Order: sequence, then C-alpha cells, then structure tokens
Amino acid sequence: MTSSVPRLVIAAPSSGSGKTTVATGLMAAFAARGLAVSPHKVGPDYIDPGYHALATGRVGRNLDAYLCGPELIGPLFAHGARGCDVAVVEGVMGLYDGAAGEGELASTAQVAKLLRAPVVLVVDASSQSRSVAALVHGFASWDPEVRVGGVILNKVASDRHEELLRGALESVGVPVLGALRRVAQVETPSRHLGLVPVAERGDAAVEAVAAMAAQVEAGCDLEGLLGLARGAGALSCAAWDAGEVLVSSPPPPLPVPIPRGSAPWTPGRPERLRPQTPDGLVVAVAGGEAFTFSYAEHAELLAAAGADVVVFDPLRDEELPEGTSGLVIGGGFPEVYAGELSANEPLRKAVATLAERGAPVAAECAGLLYLCRELDGQPMCGVLDASARMSERLTLGYRDAVAVSDSALAEAGTRMRGHEFHRTVVEPGAGAAPAWGMRAPVRRVEGFVQQGVHASYLHTHWASAPGVARRFVERCRTS
Repeated sequence: MTSSVPRLVIAAPSSGSGKTTVATGLMAAFAARGLAVSPHKVGPDYIDPGYHALATGRVGRNLDAYLCGPELIGPLFAHGARGCDVAVVEGVMGLYDGAAGEGELASTAQVAKLLRAPVVLVVDASSQSRSVAALVHGFASWDPEVRVGGVILNKVASDRHEELLRGALESVGVPVLGALRRVAQVETPSRHLGLVPVAERGDAAVEAVAAMAAQVEAGCDLEGLLGLARGAGALSCAAWDAGEVLVSSPPPPLPVPIPRGSAPWTPGRPERLRPQTPDGLVVAVAGGEAFTFSYAEHAELLAAAGADVVVFDPLRDEELPEGTSGLVIGGGFPEVYAGELSANEPLRKAVATLAERGAPVAAECAGLLYLCRELDGQPMCGVLDASARMSERLTLGYRDAVAVSDSALAEAGTRMRGHEFHRTVVEPGAGAAPAWGMRAPVRRVEGFVQQGVHASYLHTHWASAPGVARRFVERCRTS
C-alpha cells in the first residue's frame, strides 16, 4: 500500500526554538482553510499532541522509533493520516538529537527519513543575523538523506532584522517560508514537567492555539509550505490496524485465574470506544485534568481485543463506570490535584475494592501515584503499601525493561522499551513482586505486581507489543 498524503516535519536546531508554536499554528491555519490535517509528534511527549488535537479536531499521535521501533513509524503515520489532506509532524529537541548513545535512533531526522518527508527548520533568530546562514547550511548539509526544504525564522525583532536574515540566507539555497515576530499570546505556561496540558487550560488553550494560527497565517507562506508538503516522497507501507495486529501477533499464554480477594473530554482520548466484538466487558480509563497522558493506540487495541473502553474522571466521578472489569490509569499530574483526588473518597474506595477482588489494573506513573497509600501526605487509593512525594530531581529518559513478574500485562521475561518522566519518588520503589527490571542508567527493579495490579513509573507504547492489550482483556474476562 502506498501513502501519498502530503506531509511536513517541523524541526529546529534545538529545544526552545518555537517548534510547538509553528507546528500547532500551521495545523490550525491549514484546518481553517478546510483541510483535514493529521497531527503527529516525534518522541514520547504527551502534552504537545493535546495542542495538536485542539488545532485540528483530530487525535494527536506520537511517532517514536525507540518505543515502537523504526519499522512501525510508517504504518502508525499512515494509520493516523488515513483520509487526510495534509499531515504536520512536530519534531523533538534538535533535528539530529535522539536516544542517548543510540546514534540517530528516535531523532526527528530519522523519522523524517522514514516518512520521506521534507523538513522545515524553525530557527530562533533573536540573537543573530548573518550567522543564521552558517547555522542553516550546517543543518541542511549534515545528512544528505534529510531534505531541509525551508526555514521559518522565529522571534524576529523588526523589519530590518528580517531583511538581514533573508539576505544572509540567499546564499544557502534553502527558501525562507516564514518570519514570525515574538507574540505574547502564543506563549503557553509551563511547570515542572513542561507545558501545562490543554485539558487544564480550557478557554485559555483555545485562545493560545487561535493566536498561533493567526501568527502563522500572517507570517508564513502557507501555499509554499503546502507545496513543499505535496513534494514528499511516496510512502510504501500498510497502515497500522489494531484489529489486524492483534490477529497477527503471537497468542497470549492461557489466562491464569487471579485470586479474588461522564468525564470531561481529554484531547487525544475518546470518551468511549466500542469493542469490535461486543461482549459487555468494560475497561475503564482514567481521564480528566489529572490524567491526560495516553497514547491513542492503547484504547484502540483494547477495543480491538473486545473491550468497551469508557473514560471516567477521578476528580469528579464518585463511581467507576458501570460493569467495570478492568482499569487503566495512565500518566498525568496527580501531584497538582492531590487534594481533589484525595477528597473523592468514594472513588478511591471503589478503585481499592476493584483491585482487592483481583481485577486487572494497569497503572503508569501518575496511576502508580494514585494507587499508593498517600501522595504528599494526602490519602490516595491505598492499593499499594507505598507512599509518594514530590522531588526536586527530574527522572527522564528511555528505558530498556524486562518484566520481572507475571502480570495482567506481560509474562515474566517479556522485554519492552519505555520512557520515564517524573519529579516524584515512591517509597519503596518496588514491591515483593516488581514490575520491571532496568539495565540503564543503573541496574534496578521497579514497580509493583500484586493480584491483578501492574503499577510502574514506566510509560510504554502498546503498539510495539499488541499482545499486552489482548492479555489484559483476557484477564478481565477471567478475573
């Protein structure tokens, strides 16, 4: 199958250059012209796709060659871009920055090559003039397989400054496709883990995206950018399909019986996904402002495996969705909402009761904190005999992990790649049956497996191991 969806990769020499502003504004500007825009983000980041979803009205999807493998980049892109007029892919960090010590793996450059997509380089020009030519020449010539098809100059100080920058770039042979002034309205607030998610900002996020669109519309050559996107090379691959990969992936081990002992919309996460083969099995997925981190493919895989996926909000809903047989609690910011989460005692008790009876519960990072006995002194669900607290230290990076204990997600010995991103500490860091063994940056075990619960700091992308979703749903049927 060949995909001919026009596409662009928005990259930069380094973080902080304005990729998110340009990518989100471009998505919104294209959408305002009536184009169906497919939004994508290189890397594991959950927050930027929320802004992309707001700009386009479509689910923001990640393309991470470390978590999913380079071979899935094309299929996952084709899945998200199916039926669209154009796709915009926001890069990560600097154009050539990837997984530490892994060469180009997971870099924006690698994804651009895998997608045969032209790159638009966003350059922070605030403190330079003629030097911009050397910078762009270096990035454009570093890897001949990466096609830098244009430059957008960001944070330009004045008309004179823009004139100097454009003059310097004439000798490089890379066209200038936009020049943007600094605009306060497009700046989005940040905190300890980056931008504040869309779901927490309400109307302010809508206004920010509108301002980004207006800035890009006024300062960029949209026809030139669209023409560049239409020059992307044909992409020969079959689109990823949750149902097909579940059929083709190895069957899960026979399920082992486990001893019994209406939410606000979140960008990128549907409120409900009906199962492909309905049988009344409900998997509840935490959403709302406190739990905004989730890859869209997780819910799609659960639905393909036969689950009725229903989103609920732990900040507001006092009960789990009716008929809940399994629970997925992804990442987010429970530390910001610890008081409100703690105050919702009926739901905390419902979660604890579900876990006590042996139902499968998959918790990642924020979900791990929510299952602890307490978070920063505030009572949580008490499923795990552990306490969590905020820390000054940022834990960040890709991880190569091996399942230490049999669980509702994986057999012991299953290898998966994941990502850690948090400023909290859980004590103890592992239970009697740990979830994962890590090899780097130091050898350690981490997380908790008890009855049907699998709780860990590790974020994983289930598209890389679709059997995880099938195993989880099978355990929901037998618990």
